[in-house]
Amino acid sequence: MKVADFDYDLPPELIAQAPAARRDGARMMVLDRAARTIQHRTFAELPDFLRPADLLVVNDTRVIPARIFGRKAKPGTGGRVEFLLLEEVASGVWDALMRSRRRPAPGDQVILDDDLAVVTLLAEGELGRVQIRVESALPWLEVLERIGQTPLPPYIARKETTPVQRAADKERYQTVFARDPGAVAAPTAGLHFTPEVLQRLAAMGVAQAAVTLHVGLGTFRPVTTENVRDHKMDFERWWIPTETAAKVQAAKAGGGRVVAVGTTSVRTLESAAARPEGFGAGQGRTELFIYPPYDFKVVDALLTNFHLPKSTLIMMISAFAGYGFVREAYRQAIEERYRFYSYGDCMLIL
Repeated sequence: MKVADFDYDLPPELIAQAPAARRDGARMMVLDRAARTIQHRTFAELPDFLRPADLLVVNDTRVIPARIFGRKAKPGTGGRVEFLLLEEVASGVWDALMRSRRRPAPGDQVILDDDLAVVTLLAEGELGRVQIRVESALPWLEVLERIGQTPLPPYIARKETTPVQRAADKERYQTVFARDPGAVAAPTAGLHFTPEVLQRLAAMGVAQAAVTLHVGLGTFRPVTTENVRDHKMDFERWWIPTETAAKVQAAKAGGGRVVAVGTTSVRTLESAAARPEGFGAGQGRTELFIYPPYDFKVVDALLTNFHLPKSTLIMMISAFAGYGFVREAYRQAIEERYRFYSYGDCMLIL
């Protein structure tokens, strides 16, 4: 298939610039693959579509305040430098993106805001990537919590962000079940959940389990090839605990559905199933690229947000729900004025 097959025209005003007033206040489009029907509901109605034997699988990754700023340490320069942390590849060593009017050279140092840490540039890569070493007297995550900013996607394009908005983003661009720090982007389908919704699901017999996939830049990197199959995904790290693997297998054996919350949960579960030994507990690094046609081995239902044109994410849901059905769903979403992308509304595919 051609990448252009996954393009669509989205009015800019439908790109959500802020979250809904309530996490569970988003609209929810419900796609029934068997009946080929589309309903327009709200996320708070999610329990109406799940059954007691179902298993809800969430991604418990936690977004770190990965956008950090500093000044060049070299005398006579002092220019501002911005880093977006991508992945810790060794203790204290990070892959990152760097922005600066005059780029530091390997070996140069940057003093982070409030003088809390020193960054040394180790190497430069392609497309603005660098490798850096960070040194601080304080634990690194504590430094990030003090001076780092939430790495919102570029399509959340506010002219100015106030301290109040930054504080709100720090809370709302994080799921209520976030636990394991390491992501530079939120698993956005999970942003709609509240403790109350999770309690309602548990009370009706819907089990819950967690996987971890630290969302990296590759999930959102534009596809620049003409043919879909020529695109190469970046690696992302995943973990599936023994308890989660057992719950997945029990749900399958008991006739329940594995309901993945977000494309990152899908990628984790299907990556585990793609191993020679088959699905089970474990961890790894995946570059799995799911696009039509694809035989899903674990996931039976999916909750997801609305995705960018020509993105790997819209390709994944097209593989899950069917290319034509997804095209129609997106046409209706635009017609019905749904809110798109990270802070927007969601879609439940059954």
